[in-house]
Amino acid sequence: MSTSQGRSGEDLASSYLSRRGYTILGRNLRLGRGELDIIACSETLLLFVEVKTHKTRESGLLAVNEDKCARLYSAAEAWLAKHPAYAGLQCRFDLIIVTPRMGLPRWLPPRIEHMKDIIN
Repeated sequence: MSTSQGRSGEDLASSYLSRRGYTILGRNLRLGRGELDIIACSETLLLFVEVKTHKTRESGLLAVNEDKCARLYSAAEAWLAKHPAYAGLQCRFDLIIVTPRMGLPRWLPPRIEHMKDIIN
């Protein structure tokens, strides 16, 4: 997918999280050895969200390998070091996969799948 499609997927993911009561704290931040697509929080939970906009769910899943998870963790540690006020919240790493509805009318929105706690 192109960069513009990736940004569009991140916009959809941010809206999805906002509708579920999360506050978006940041997007597309390069820290540590990685990049954080979305940082969001609720009263008790801090989310580090990786967004994958792919043609298929499977290719989105394959893009989040062990090395990618290590880079996400490094970036999250760097973000928390810069924002100690959030250190008391429970942290979770989530994945949102955005896939277009192939062959269906264009007015149907892309599919959004939210997978919680992808890094243990």
